[in-house]
Amino acid sequence: MPRSQRQTPSRPDLLPVVIGGDIGAYALARQLHDATGQRVKLLSASPIEAISLSAYIDVVPQVSNDTAAMLARLHELADGRGERSAIVMANRDSVARDLAAHRHELEPRYVVPFPSVQAMDELSNKVGFAQACAALGLHTPRQVEITGADLADGDPEIDIPFPLVGKAAIGSDWDDLEFEGKRKIYFLDTPAQLRALWQDLRRAGFDSTFLIQERIPGQDDAMRSVTAYIASTGETTVIGSARVLLEDHAPTLIGNPVAMITEAYPELWAGAERLLASVGYRGFANFDIKIDPRDGRAVFFEVNPRIGRNSFYMSAAGVNPMLSMISDLVDGRPGPRREARGEVLYSLLPHHLVLHQLDDPALRRRVLRLAPRAVDPLLDPAERSLRRRLLVAAQKLNHDRKFHRYHPKPLLRRR
Repeated sequence: MPRSQRQTPSRPDLLPVVIGGDIGAYALARQLHDATGQRVKLLSASPIEAISLSAYIDVVPQVSNDTAAMLARLHELADGRGERSAIVMANRDSVARDLAAHRHELEPRYVVPFPSVQAMDELSNKVGFAQACAALGLHTPRQVEITGADLADGDPEIDIPFPLVGKAAIGSDWDDLEFEGKRKIYFLDTPAQLRALWQDLRRAGFDSTFLIQERIPGQDDAMRSVTAYIASTGETTVIGSARVLLEDHAPTLIGNPVAMITEAYPELWAGAERLLASVGYRGFANFDIKIDPRDGRAVFFEVNPRIGRNSFYMSAAGVNPMLSMISDLVDGRPGPRREARGEVLYSLLPHHLVLHQLDDPALRRRVLRLAPRAVDPLLDPAERSLRRRLLVAAQKLNHDRKFHRYHPKPLLRRR
């Protein structure tokens, strides 16, 4: 998206703040910069170099990751500012929950575009999410819930046939747990792998809830992402979606999309909106949904109680979600509904790697057609640093090595 085609409002009254130091945090900073025209303060102990070398991001060192230190730093940044003059954003579950839980301390100087803790507890917990979906006739994977107490009594019995998927029920609890070999999602093909998982969780002192689910068949390109913003009035003022092409397969990042095509899915939007409305949800939400190739049903996996790591696909499709959020929470004008219906290739990968990994001829043709105008959130024309450009280019090519290690694939035949 060339800089000349972007309309950058000037909002000197606003202080944008982002918490985090990864690609997702950079994307948030870029969206906030585009929406306000202001430099962005970013709190992180160790941001990626693409952030450190940015032309419009000021890194604020965050030595400690505990909640009290984070809140103290936020108060320092907003000291002396007026009401609704600072915005805080993050796309990590544990941080989102901390911000929501301490909303009363941050307001009125900050706007905090996250749902209430009650809404988080009802939907971001994957157990409650499945129950809420069932009440509305939305499909979710069959699952078994395992608690820390269950693990203490021995290896739990699972009555779902292999292959299986394992994941934590509460993302913020999983974020706070550290142990060797930790994965975001576990793909379990054998009883031995399941037994090894139980041992790892016991050694780590896991005391939350873990889920074992049926594995819905289909490759990465069966996944869909839906992003929404529910205004303070309860109306959906931003919604959009994308078809995933490829996901990251590195253990700690598995399941994170790295290549997508933006596409409207009104039937998925309707289901997502009904679910959010059922709990009085406000703020940003991001859904992971898979289309079951056996019957074409949409299977809802989870809702993240925050904007997604890849939310920049919304900006690529023509709708910067930050503009609607600012209009709602800062200016008190929720504004009209904005739907991201543009078709854009959003990709963190080099095009040759996307083409190499895709089997579907129709998707390959779409990628070839859209590639000349593809969008990578890290490649902002506003960034002038040559060192940064070279670094981002090298990182992009480094995905070849990662896919060769974690998702090897033979060379494709000519089609």
